[in-house]
Amino acid sequence: MDIQQYYNFCLSKKGVTEHFPFDEDTLVFKVGGKMFALSSLKNWELGTPTINLKCNPEKALELRANFKCIEPGYHMSKVHWNTVTLNGDVSDKMVCELINDSYDLIFKSLTKKGRNDL
Repeated sequence: MDIQQYYNFCLSKKGVTEHFPFDEDTLVFKVGGKMFALSSLKNWELGTPTINLKCNPEKALELRANFKCIEPGYHMSKVHWNTVTLNGDVSDKMVCELINDSYDLIFKSLTKKGRNDL
C-alpha cells in the first residue's frame, strides 16, 4: 500500500475529513470529529510507513501476538490503539480491514444524531 492508496481509502468512507491537528507531519483522519487513523508523512517519505488505528482491546492483543508489524499504539493509549507498520507481515487487504474496524468503532461511538448528520 502506498500513501495515495491509504489516503484515498480513508477519504472514501462516509463523513471522513482530514486534518493536521498536531503538526504539519501527522495526517489525521476523523469521522464525526473523532480520530480513527493517523500517520506520519515523514515516515512514508523515509520508506517506513506506519498507521495508528483504533482497535477493540481484546482484538488488539490478539493482533499484536500474531503479527510482528502490529504493536501498541505509538504515542496513543496502548489499550485502544495499535501501530501497524506497512509492507511487513500484514497484507494490504488486512490493513484495509483494520482501517475499516477503526472507522466502525468510532462511527458506532457517535451519537445517533451525529451518525445521521453524516
